[in-house]
Amino acid sequence: MTNQFKRSTPLVAALLVLAGCNDTSAEPDTSATATESAAAPMGGMEAALAPIKANSTGTITALDKAAGRVTLDHAAIPAAEWPAMTMGFDADPAILGDVEVGDKVAFDIEITGSSGRVTAITKE
Repeated sequence: MTNQFKRSTPLVAALLVLAGCNDTSAEPDTSATATESAAAPMGGMEAALAPIKANSTGTITALDKAAGRVTLDHAAIPAAEWPAMTMGFDADPAILGDVEVGDKVAFDIEITGSSGRVTAITKE
């Protein structure tokens, strides 16, 4: 046996062991169309979820009407599985015209991920 053969034998053996670990019994799914395959989640990633529309009540703790930003100490929002907390939200400045810091309000919200946008707000 040559030295080169003796040195490559462990490498060849390791490659054969690794090749034997590959499960080739599963056949690829060829029934899916290209469009379906492209739309499927990749690598365990979840598909983007549609926004959750919900409503709640709370108290305005901060307000920036010009920037369209309202901070609410709000009750739980079960539709989003959110407990009661104080949180800032974006809002169309036009819907913030009649409310002030300290007002108790009812509001509608559209939640995407971990943030929300107030879509309607009224004094209680």
